[in-house]
Amino acid sequence: MECKIRRWKIEDTDDLSEALNNKKILDNLRDGIPFPYTPEDAKEYITTMLTADDEMVYAFAITIEDKAVGSIGIFRQTNIHSKTAELGYYIAEPYWGKGIGTSAVKQICDYVFQNTDIIRIFAEPFAHNTGSCRILEKCGFKCEGTLRKNAVKNGAVIDMKMYSIIQE
Repeated sequence: MECKIRRWKIEDTDDLSEALNNKKILDNLRDGIPFPYTPEDAKEYITTMLTADDEMVYAFAITIEDKAVGSIGIFRQTNIHSKTAELGYYIAEPYWGKGIGTSAVKQICDYVFQNTDIIRIFAEPFAHNTGSCRILEKCGFKCEGTLRKNAVKNGAVIDMKMYSIIQE
């Protein structure tokens, strides 16, 4: 199944709210995303991404036949880390295991390395999220280590992994 990444459109509101209204997805993302996730929440997120500083935020819808089935973004860091950026993404559950995450991660990394001065992209998936770790590995990210007891999610203290890819 072929996916493309593209800028968000307000018309993606219903697709986004449908995708994020899933506890399995939210359990692998940082806190702060409402549940249930309403179309109004989706519209606010899309508006925020469309008006973000385009030197700092590279946010895209992951699409199949122009339907938003996920979200992917790279967020530039500041100060001495200004050439480093953090990657985050998720895919709607019906599309898991179909290579979409791998394709989207490759596309956004290629885009950022070709169009910006960013030289390092990192991601910090929860250690138990083996699917996300595998996507990063298939895209050439190296595991730099385990961040022990690095987060509290759903009341549990959990480990995270640190992955990065460097522009060569």
